[in-house]
Amino acid sequence: MLLGDGPRRFNEIKRMIGGISQRTLTLTLRGLERDGLVTRTVFPTIPPRVDYELTELGRSLRQPVQNLGQWAFTNLPEIQNAREKFDRNAKGD
Repeated sequence: MLLGDGPRRFNEIKRMIGGISQRTLTLTLRGLERDGLVTRTVFPTIPPRVDYELTELGRSLRQPVQNLGQWAFTNLPEIQNAREKFDRNAKGD
């Protein structure tokens, strides 16, 4: 979703996410690139600049992901109640 407004640099993405390790972000972006959802462009500057951008396929995934996020937000109270019930029952085992 962070790439929905256009290309972003690696460190910009890392700052926006917060709390993610460099390795985890690298592996995630590499997987998205492998799946054809993101392109990676290296600019021959010093230091090298690397931009990530959604492909057409990646852009087509924005709406379903937004819908999923909205569903999760709408159903959060029910999800929390289910978790609490599960945890209470698990303690009794």
